[in-house]
Amino acid sequence: MLGRDKNRSSGGTGDVETLIGPRVQISGDVSFSGGLYVEGTVQGSVVAEENGVLTLAENGRIEGEVRAPHVVISGQLIGDIHAGERVQLNSSARVQGNIYYKSVEMQAGAMITGGLIHADQPPRQLPRPEAVKDDESSGKSRKVEAA
Repeated sequence: MLGRDKNRSSGGTGDVETLIGPRVQISGDVSFSGGLYVEGTVQGSVVAEENGVLTLAENGRIEGEVRAPHVVISGQLIGDIHAGERVQLNSSARVQGNIYYKSVEMQAGAMITGGLIHADQPPRQLPRPEAVKDDESSGKSRKVEAA
C-alpha cells in the first residue's frame, strides 16, 4: 500500500500503511498499528499498538495525547507525547506539552513548550503545600533539599 515494497515487514520504521491527507480533519481518537503519516488535523488521542510509528508532517497538526513506540514530529502537536522508544523532533516541530521518552533527537529550530521527561525516571514526589504550611505554623523547622 502507498508504494511500499510488499517483501518488507510491516514492523520496520519508515513503513507508511495509513495516511491522513492534508485536507482531512478527524475529530476523535485514532488507534493504529504499523506506520501512520499525518498531514491533516487530528483532534483527539493518537495511540499506536506495539510496533507503531507515528509521523506528523510539517503541515500536520494533532490536538491530543500521543502514545507510540516511535514518534517523528515535523508539525504542530498540542498535548503530551509518550514514546516507548524514540522521539525525533525535526526543525519545524512545535510541541506544547510534555515529552516522555527513552531516546530523543532534536534538530535546531524545534520548539517545545513543556518538559522532557526520561521514561525510566520515576516522577518526583513533592510535599503537599498544606503539610509544609502546617509545619511552619507549628514552629517546627523543616529542611528541604533540592534533588
